[in-house]
Amino acid sequence: MKMYIIAIAVGLLVGIIYGVLNVRSPAPPIVALVGLLGILVGEQIPPLVKKMISEQTVSLSVIKETCANHMFGALPERHGETDKNDQNPPKTVG
Repeated sequence: MKMYIIAIAVGLLVGIIYGVLNVRSPAPPIVALVGLLGILVGEQIPPLVKKMISEQTVSLSVIKETCANHMFGALPERHGETDKNDQNPPKTVG
């Protein structure tokens, strides 16, 4: 239940910000996508700040491990292409 209350509170806050900026909802597609990108990137900031406060090392590899999967999801793999280092190229039927 707490998560729903937080979600509605954040939604109200975003609605107020949209109102102040005179952006109407539903926003134009580009504005909406940029807003979603901001939300997605903003979600990554608190964990990184927590690591910095706890004096843990924040390197590029840590950022890649913690943020990349959440922001980009599982990226699609290549199918049907061979790699120079690939020992077993895919077999074609034909």
